Amino acid sequence: MQQDDPDITPVTETAPIATRTHGGRAKCLQRLTRLSLPVPRTTALSFRAVKDIAEGRMPDVACILAPFGDDPLLCVRPSSEDPDWGGPSAVLNIGMNDATHAALSERIGTEAATRLYNRFVRSYAIHVERLDPDMFEDLPVTGPEALAESFRAYHEETEQDFPQDAATQLAAVLRSMARAWRGTTARLLRQAKGAPADAGLGLVVQEMALGLGKTGECGSGVIQLASSGTGLPRITGRYLSQSQGREALQGDSRSMFLARDARGPSLEDLAPEAFATLAEYSRLMRYRLREEMQCEFTIENGNVHVLDGVRASRSARAAVRMAVRLAEDGVIPRDEALCRVDPRALNEMMHRQVDPSAKRDLIGTGIAASPGAASGRLCFSAADAQAAQSRGEACILARRETGPEDIRGMHAAVAVITERGGATSHAAVIGRGLGLPCVVGLTGLQFDMKTERLIARDGRNFRAGDMITVDGTHGDVLAGEAPLHEASQDAAFQAMLTWAEDYCDIGIRANADTPADAETARKFGADGIGLCRTEHMFFESGRLTVMREMIFADAPDDRRTSLERLLPMQRADFTDLFRIMQGRPVCIRLFDPPLHEFLPSDREGLRELAESLSRPLSDVTRRAEQLSEYNPMLGMRGVRLGITVPEIYDMQARAIFEATIAASEDGVPVVPEIMIPLVSARREVELVKTRVDAVAAAVRNETGKDFSFRLGVMVETPRAALRAGEIAPHAAFLSFGTNDLTQMTYGLSRDDAGKFMSTYVKQGVYPEDPFHTLDHEGVGELLTIGAERGRAARPDLVLSICGEHGGNAESIAFCRAAGFDYVSCSPFRVPIARLAAAQLNIRPTLPPRALKTS
Repeated sequence: MQQDDPDITPVTETAPIATRTHGGRAKCLQRLTRLSLPVPRTTALSFRAVKDIAEGRMPDVACILAPFGDDPLLCVRPSSEDPDWGGPSAVLNIGMNDATHAALSERIGTEAATRLYNRFVRSYAIHVERLDPDMFEDLPVTGPEALAESFRAYHEETEQDFPQDAATQLAAVLRSMARAWRGTTARLLRQAKGAPADAGLGLVVQEMALGLGKTGECGSGVIQLASSGTGLPRITGRYLSQSQGREALQGDSRSMFLARDARGPSLEDLAPEAFATLAEYSRLMRYRLREEMQCEFTIENGNVHVLDGVRASRSARAAVRMAVRLAEDGVIPRDEALCRVDPRALNEMMHRQVDPSAKRDLIGTGIAASPGAASGRLCFSAADAQAAQSRGEACILARRETGPEDIRGMHAAVAVITERGGATSHAAVIGRGLGLPCVVGLTGLQFDMKTERLIARDGRNFRAGDMITVDGTHGDVLAGEAPLHEASQDAAFQAMLTWAEDYCDIGIRANADTPADAETARKFGADGIGLCRTEHMFFESGRLTVMREMIFADAPDDRRTSLERLLPMQRADFTDLFRIMQGRPVCIRLFDPPLHEFLPSDREGLRELAESLSRPLSDVTRRAEQLSEYNPMLGMRGVRLGITVPEIYDMQARAIFEATIAASEDGVPVVPEIMIPLVSARREVELVKTRVDAVAAAVRNETGKDFSFRLGVMVETPRAALRAGEIAPHAAFLSFGTNDLTQMTYGLSRDDAGKFMSTYVKQGVYPEDPFHTLDHEGVGELLTIGAERGRAARPDLVLSICGEHGGNAESIAFCRAAGFDYVSCSPFRVPIARLAAAQLNIRPTLPPRALKTS
């Protein structure tokens, strides 16, 4: 083996070793060597060498062994490009045989040498020869008889004596680990962690530094300078005398703390010099390797050996704190700190989460529609949820699917679960807007709404009042009350957002329907409101009755009379929004849903409505039937309703303009943005624009106040995207509603697609759920066409997306490339979107999924 062999080379300061060819562990060991840390002799095998081994082309094993001298004792560890991709288990004590056992007995004692030999025999049998671990289950663990029994069991299973030759042992270990990496299970695990299908594996062969001995302190452990759970500075880890590998972390009652601790004995008390040396090495590693590291070490007769250094594991909140501390300590620049955090990790700091160490009694799984976790008692109607809230009880609202009539119940609940629905279904969209944990499209749970029961696959019944936990981050429903970690928007979180603002080069607005939503949007630094869905304001109990009266009115004048009662309510809503946003843009979508959504669907509800309206039940039932449609989402809604029942848009326009005047008197002038939904033709825009202009003129004349506004179009139909060139001259902005646009482009119901979407993705029909991740090829092409044709007709046209895709890194990357001005998403996704946009600006050549530094 030559010093400069690129595939099999000793780890030295100048060896040709790189992460992309030998893996992260090999490169880290080289860096530790360059820091003059006491790293045992190590040889690195490249990805190419390991691939050759897996395909049966073995290297000269004797040559690999040569640098380690006579009677070597070695370990082999995996070295993948990204530590998160994992790898086969390390194998320790290779080279252990009868002769080595005899020599070690003199050096460390017969008992310790025998225990080490026995451990190797069993590890070799299980991990290399792939024998059943149960064959050792009932055998003795310690003593000479344990080793003899292990030899006997090995011989019975393999019909061969345990190999005594170090070269034979090492060759078998290398072959086993190389082939394990290419196995189906390992490949699927890697792909689940985002690794490419052809990811390579390197191996490092290292001389053992035994944590065993008869003189001086001997043992092994791991150390890091920050907590993996919290990210706060704290020396953590464990140490165990007379041990090797990671035995100190395996729950042995004899393992001790590292730093002095009131809870028990520590290495600092036992061996203060060794502890001081370890702390010094760890600080050096943190500074020079520019990362929070975990160091694996042994102490042999009081001397410290550094065996390995890996990136310390970390929770999402710990990742944020670690990155911020590294930047504040001057170890890394702020832009690099921003790229160290997966934007989705901010969810854990913004919402409560189920304790990852807690036992999970899983009763159902579905689509993780809105992150966070909550425990509460089951309820099956919006009315029951409101009643529970009035009693001060936390409740989980369970529905087959939610509709606008459930919004009051969703506000009262602490979480929502639905049997049907997808990532952009009603429950999902509203849940994200409210910051409410939500799981939709549940499987494993049968919803029996008549008897108000959830029936699990194992036969358990959960009735109204039973306690369950919803984990909206992972899409799980758990029985009982699981322990939760509280949200933590601490100084590190705020620093991360402040830094992200400096690098974000695209606007980040929020979808906000209520003053509470607007307050949340301001709290997270939204640049404005990109979508205010006004219909949600009509479902409050005091307004719903008036809305129903308007629906049952027989003539335009009667409708106007009802709408005049809603006018001051809408005006107050808009005034609050404008004042909260303090001059930031607010884009208000005019009324969108079909009118039947405001009517009850059951006979009892129709009877109550008839009583409240003093009408015969037959009249109410007939009117409800007249409004029903076979496919209401493609029926009389949006601009179609605004043209056929123009009094609704007239009232909303007046409310917006009067609120503009009221809010402008208090401070910064307000310039509202009015958006027309579901447009598919230029003439629709012309008709609505004419009426809105007329209302604006009337308000100016009546008040003597002047104001400005901007009228735009929500592009949700493929035709609107294709005809953007003729629509744009009549609109100040085009905002692409990617939820409906995806639905119409694919011909998929966003509420029902969850039933089969996972099968489609698994079988490669779609690379991703198009309601989760923006389809760049199909829907994206419509966005590009619409943007190009719109800007060609009107160069100053403002472009945005306001569907739920707006909070995804992939969608933001697309919008930046297409020249969009801003994205709009749920208020709780604003920090995630801003961080993703900042990362894309800092490292524009990297795909969004690769922005997290490993």
